[in-house]
Amino acid sequence: MSQPNPSSAYRRFSSDSRLIVGRLEAHGRAKYHFQADQSESYFLKVITNRGTRILWGKDLERALAQSRTQPKLGSQIGVRRTGYETFAVPEGTGERIVKRNLWIVETAQFFAERAQLARRLRDAHADARETAKSHPELVSTYLSLRGAQAIAERRIADPKDRERFLALVREAMAKSLRNGKPLPEIRVLERAREIEKKAPAARVIKREGPIR
Repeated sequence: MSQPNPSSAYRRFSSDSRLIVGRLEAHGRAKYHFQADQSESYFLKVITNRGTRILWGKDLERALAQSRTQPKLGSQIGVRRTGYETFAVPEGTGERIVKRNLWIVETAQFFAERAQLARRLRDAHADARETAKSHPELVSTYLSLRGAQAIAERRIADPKDRERFLALVREAMAKSLRNGKPLPEIRVLERAREIEKKAPAARVIKREGPIR
């Protein structure tokens, strides 16, 4: 059987996939849709308040094994598709593209806590120091947000454009938190520093009005 070529893998991430919440009833390797003529895949059986859901995807095995909260059978869990990756698979004299969904699997409590953190981060009027005291896991996130603000002040002259830029940064970080992804502050801060290094030191963006 042809195997995907890891060197040709391409990943795309999404933040809009719906969270499926329920009790983890069963999981394991099996033929896709339990049909003998299908290829091997991995399934999660989740009992939700709308009935039983059986989710399929080879990446579910990795997502469950690498879960930060390590849910067990009977645990209330949250499952979300985070994006997909594509592989080039040799076929005959050419190749075909295989698309594979990427997943995150954590306890339902984990996602509830992340949603609360995201709400706090979205609140631009919240006192950052007080919020960091009650939620120390957000300390580095706020420091990175402050770093982005300092760069914006040096690079973007129009106050409205600065506000819009910081609102976009704050929203991106909040979505990442809510969706259960690793805290995004390091990536955001490093990216901001890369932009600053590439930009001419004396350059300042000046506009007559806000960017449309």
